[in-house]
Amino acid sequence: MKKSLIILAMTGITLVSCNSNKPKQESQNPLLAELNTPYNVPPFDKIKTSDYLPAFKEAIKQHEGEIQAIDDNKESPTFKNTIEALDKSGRLLNNVSSIFFNINSANTNEQIQKIAEEVSPLLSKHRDNISLDDKLFQRVKSVFEQKDTLKLGTEQARLLEETYKNFTRSGANLNNADKDKLRKINEELSILTLKFGQNILTETNNFKLVIDKKEDLAGLPQSVIDAAAETATATGDSGKWVFTIQKPSLIPFLTYSGKRDLRKKMFTAYITKGDHNDSLDNKAIINKIVNLRLQKAKLLGYKTWANFILDNNMAKTPEKVYALMYKVWKPALKAAKQEAKELQKMIDKKSGDFQLKPWDWWYYSEKVRKAKYDFDEEQLRPYFKLENVIHGIFYTANHLYGLKFKEIHNIPKYHEDVKTFEIRDANDTLLGIQYMDFYPRASKRGGAWMTSYRKEYKENGKRILPVISLVTNFTKPTGDKPSLLSFDEVTTLFHEFGHSLHGLLSQCTYNTLSGTAVARDFVEFPSQINENWASQPEVLKEYAKHYKTGETIPMELIEKIINSSHFNQGFVTVEYLAAAYLDMDWHTIIREKEYDIDAFGKAAMDKIGLIPQIVVRYRSTYFNHIFSGGYSAGYYSYIWADVLVADAFAYFKQNGIFNQKIATSLRKDILEHGNSEEQMILYKRFRGQEPDIKPLLEHRGLVK
Repeated sequence: MKKSLIILAMTGITLVSCNSNKPKQESQNPLLAELNTPYNVPPFDKIKTSDYLPAFKEAIKQHEGEIQAIDDNKESPTFKNTIEALDKSGRLLNNVSSIFFNINSANTNEQIQKIAEEVSPLLSKHRDNISLDDKLFQRVKSVFEQKDTLKLGTEQARLLEETYKNFTRSGANLNNADKDKLRKINEELSILTLKFGQNILTETNNFKLVIDKKEDLAGLPQSVIDAAAETATATGDSGKWVFTIQKPSLIPFLTYSGKRDLRKKMFTAYITKGDHNDSLDNKAIINKIVNLRLQKAKLLGYKTWANFILDNNMAKTPEKVYALMYKVWKPALKAAKQEAKELQKMIDKKSGDFQLKPWDWWYYSEKVRKAKYDFDEEQLRPYFKLENVIHGIFYTANHLYGLKFKEIHNIPKYHEDVKTFEIRDANDTLLGIQYMDFYPRASKRGGAWMTSYRKEYKENGKRILPVISLVTNFTKPTGDKPSLLSFDEVTTLFHEFGHSLHGLLSQCTYNTLSGTAVARDFVEFPSQINENWASQPEVLKEYAKHYKTGETIPMELIEKIINSSHFNQGFVTVEYLAAAYLDMDWHTIIREKEYDIDAFGKAAMDKIGLIPQIVVRYRSTYFNHIFSGGYSAGYYSYIWADVLVADAFAYFKQNGIFNQKIATSLRKDILEHGNSEEQMILYKRFRGQEPDIKPLLEHRGLVK
């Protein structure tokens, strides 16, 4: 399960040329001009920061004209002149937005962040102008009321249903006074959620642990020390070692550093982001966000924000989410308590005169793992050279779906580290373009995510190529040593590429429905099922090669991976579920007030009995998923999807992990369909039954 998994931009785009009669200044703007790039990818090499704001204003203007044309159509509303016309409108704006906001996440600067602050309320106002346009809604409603007589195809019917639902969920049925209230709420939320994420990026970049004594490096592997030395050079601390709270630096430090006081310092810096009562503090922002969300939910007729969000998901109600989480929480907490006892025994055995604390967990769990399984995570890293792992994800996709991959060097990139690939089907049909951006930098937010620069759709029967991006924060190469991944990072890459496949293999007619535009609690299914192949012996033998000798990973190590697969699963599951509970608790509040943010978080953890040796994966003040990303009242979706995943992969395991019949069904019945049908219908078509929770509990070793 990828904690920092975020799918950042789900807007669909077409890169289109502008009207020939527009002002000369606009025609010179590469975001507005006719494209002259291979595969019509964004012209990153020509875009200047100063191009964005004029492009947004022109794109909004063009979209307004397209909406006005639908409004003013003298013909009676039809599926084609209203619903299809809406799906096709705003493609230039989607293009500009997807490029800008993806760059704001992956390669930002102060200018871009300032533009984001200016543009976000403009976009909020523009979206509200469309969704609250009564003349437009009446046309949509008229078509919707005829749906049973229109003889629509499955995807057409779904587009009509989703379009109507999106209008009603956006306030189309409100009176004018309430529409004005909703506009103000949406505008304020757009600014607050942006500011929350900017604060966390700045906080992350502001912290560094500078070590100038070799003895303070005790326990750290040489690869971690080398990476810290390179970071020191980059930060102007040459001759020293610098560690940051970016995950590729933080987790190895917590896992191997023999200096308990320094582990505490690093861990504390990480879990107190946004909670220092200064200009970057997020507590006031959280209060405003949760209260505004509650206001919005009530305006739209829902009891809580969670009720509003979940009504559009597979789960439907908060009660169903809590019920699922509790089924997993109870055995997971029991396992975590047992793990804590084992770690304390290890501390006592090492003559440690102290009680286990959260900053000790990684360190002593690694020692217990080594004692129980004769297995050190660092043994694996030499076999997971980044380029080899890329080969592994491509090998898996080839054997499942017949896909072919070729690195290309002739297209513009937004950063020199980015790699680009052409993806073709078995019959050599070009399916899409894949960007991959692997390493941390100050201009990139933390975590890992998939996004799109252009979604797939069909224009006059022709499939428009998707342009997909995969972004991570993996360990950088150091000196003559390549980027060597931990097994968790390997799994992350398989996970994110599962999202990419969902975008690349899409075969939808309508932009609105294509690719990853599915229910939030289903979108993780394609990514999480793809993780499973990372640890399969026959796949490991293909890609896990020692970076120096080329030796294939020995079966002895593979067996250790398999034997230890249930190790620490209590901690992993509890740490994640605690965050999912926190998310749901914030979004099931029923009254507005000024909350003590830290006290609220503590009460939420006390209520579920979280043990003091474990800290919730994301404390409120840096919970980007729910306060800056798209996962509010939705962080549970990873466990919801994992129920489907465990059930589905058990199906593969019973019949062969590369069973072509099952793989073809997964592709044709799920990955190609986007949101063209209700997701449980798609799943049951693939699996032949509804999912069972038992395989998930067994997979995590939480039941015997």
